Amino acid sequence: MEGIGNQGRCTFTVLLLMLMSSGVLTIENKCKPWEYEVEDGNCCNKCHPGFKLVEKCTNNKFSICEPCGKGEFSDQINFSPTCRRCKTCRVAKLEHQVSACQNDSNTKCQCNKGYYKNNIDSETYECLKCKTCGPNEIKIQPCTPETNTVCDCQENFFREKGKCEPCSRCSLKCAQHCTTPAPPKGPVHPHPQFMNVIIGFSVLVVLLVLGILITFIVTKRSFNKKMLSLSSRSSVQQKEQSKDFLVSINETSVETSLEEAAETSLVEQELSKLPDCVPMIPDLIYSVLDLVPLQQMKQLVRALGVTDTEIEQAEMDNRYCREAHYQMLRVWAQRAPQTVGGGKAETVNRQVLEELLSKLRQLHLSRAAEELETKYAIQ
Repeated sequence: MEGIGNQGRCTFTVLLLMLMSSGVLTIENKCKPWEYEVEDGNCCNKCHPGFKLVEKCTNNKFSICEPCGKGEFSDQINFSPTCRRCKTCRVAKLEHQVSACQNDSNTKCQCNKGYYKNNIDSETYECLKCKTCGPNEIKIQPCTPETNTVCDCQENFFREKGKCEPCSRCSLKCAQHCTTPAPPKGPVHPHPQFMNVIIGFSVLVVLLVLGILITFIVTKRSFNKKMLSLSSRSSVQQKEQSKDFLVSINETSVETSLEEAAETSLVEQELSKLPDCVPMIPDLIYSVLDLVPLQQMKQLVRALGVTDTEIEQAEMDNRYCREAHYQMLRVWAQRAPQTVGGGKAETVNRQVLEELLSKLRQLHLSRAAEELETKYAIQ
């Protein structure tokens, strides 16, 4: 029976605690928030911040409190017999002291300049180095002792895999990051400095036109004076000179026509001997560099017969990728048949260009091949 009684009391106690914790059953606390209850059921006043309890109140008297000692603090009303120990800033952990410890407040520490507080949990943190914005990024929010630097991509760039890529490479997945902003509504007022440039340019154009008009008028007057002086000569001499002049013009025009016809015939004969060619090698190479993605350039030159040794040599000789890729394509292009005139060919034979177009299509670069066909009118 005794065991059953103990078990019943335990069950009652557990049930009572559950009802209290759930809010169904509450026990009214007669003490105010600034008071605490003692053993006899009376309420005693708590100590103010910066103080600790020395002796509880008796016979309706106040509690006896005293200030916290040196190196201690208490930042809340309390009835604790001890104060909390002041914090010491960790210089080795990149901290420095902002304000010293007082009776009612703890020491305030802050991360050094260039570092921010990274909270590990509610009580622990560490000072980490502020982030530096990377390529194609702009600073949205500077680093503070409490927060890290906030960076975002520049205009016409989008973030992909942690990097800011240009919108020219944007696909459907990132189109929302590369939309062109709508033009502002209402009249647009140019910047005052820009207006000054426009006004200055307009004045310069007006002065230039005036200078041309003045020069034209002066020249025309001078020409009219010369013509009047020539008209004072005898009419006989003028007629004879005009006859001689007409005869010489006719003879000269006939000779010139014959020479031009002979030259045209020679040029047509020389052109009929030339193979079908496209413009100079540099022009073709720069066109290919603009159309083919960087990551597929080595694959293309290998398909065109450029060896790995030549590729490595081009990379060693040139600091930038574009210059190295230019050298690789030039190695391929200079193996083309030579044009008329001897020496190394500076134009690419049509057959070699068709080989380039075929390799581009094999590498699924049909768009680049079509651009080259359009540019060089290849049917």
